[in-house]
Amino acid sequence: MTSIGGSAFSNCSSLTSINIPNRVTSIGAYAFYDCTSLTSITIPNSVTSIGSSAFEGCSGLTSITIPNSVTSIDGYAFYCKNLMEVVSLIEEPFAIYGKNSGRSTFTLDVFNNTTLYVPVGTKDKYKNTDGWKDFLFIEEGTGSGGGTTPEPEQCAKPTISYANGKLMFSCATDGATCQYTITDRDIKSGIGDEVELCVTYQVSVYATKAGYNNSETATATLCWIDVEPTITFGTGATALGSIEALPVLIQTNGPVVSITGAAEGTEIAIYDVTGKLVGSAKASVGTTDICTSLRDKDIAIVKIGSKSVKVVMK
Repeated sequence: MTSIGGSAFSNCSSLTSINIPNRVTSIGAYAFYDCTSLTSITIPNSVTSIGSSAFEGCSGLTSITIPNSVTSIDGYAFYCKNLMEVVSLIEEPFAIYGKNSGRSTFTLDVFNNTTLYVPVGTKDKYKNTDGWKDFLFIEEGTGSGGGTTPEPEQCAKPTISYANGKLMFSCATDGATCQYTITDRDIKSGIGDEVELCVTYQVSVYATKAGYNNSETATATLCWIDVEPTITFGTGATALGSIEALPVLIQTNGPVVSITGAAEGTEIAIYDVTGKLVGSAKASVGTTDICTSLRDKDIAIVKIGSKSVKVVMK
C-alpha cells in the first residue's frame, strides 16, 4: 500500500490511533475526516502529500507532527479544534492555507493560541511563508510531544542472480532502486611477458528508496569454471580450440556458502586460509548450500572442480 484513498476511514468514530506504514506517500482528501475518538497519529517520513480535510474534525487530537518529507498540505487538512501543539519538521516550508484564506489548514483558534514548533534555524523562514506566518507563537524545537517521526523502514536486502549473460538484482521493497558496484581484478596494466587472469567479478549491491533507510549490502562473486572436454577444430598451428565455461555465482550468508551454476555432480570443497577443509559437497541442480565453521569476515577458499576462488564471509 502506497496511498490512503479519499474518505477511506471517514467517520470511523471509534478509531483511537493510527500508525501509517512507512511506504505510504499520500493521504487522500477526507481520509480520516471526523474520526472524533482519534487521539494518536503517526505520519511516517515517506508521506509527501496530505489532502483536503484529511484530519478535519478529529477533535481528540491534541498534538500533530508533520514529517520533513511532506511537500503539500491542502485546505482544512488539520482543521482540529483541540490541537494544543503543532510540530513541523519541514526544513523548507512551503505555503499553506492561512487563517484568512477561506480554506484554512488549521482552525482560527489553533493559529491564534497553539504553539508551532519548527526545526532549529528555520523560524524566520516560517515567519515569512504564507499560512505558517499566521501562527502567533512560533518556536524552534520539538515541543513536549517529542516532535519526532518513527525510524524509517529499511529496504529489503537485494538478491543477486545471473542468467544469459546478465546479472540481475531484485528487492522486495516496492519502488526501491538497486545501487551496485562491480570490480574486476583483471583490469590492470603493467610491464612483462605474462599476465595472470582470474576471470572473477566482485559484486555488491544495496537497495535505496526515498523515505527508507538503505538496505543491507548483498555481495557475490561471479566467476567462470572451465568445463571439459575441450573441443578442437583442425590440427597443428591452424587448430582452433573452444573451451566451454560455466558462470558460477558464489554468495555467503553467515556461515553458509551458496554456489549457483556449477555442473551437477561437480566436487566443491571449502577451505580456510590455513588450508583446513571446512565444508564440502557435490553440486546439485540450482543452488548448493554448504555450511561451514567460518565466521563473519573470515576468508573462504572455494574450490569448484579445479577452480579456486577466495571470498569473504558476510
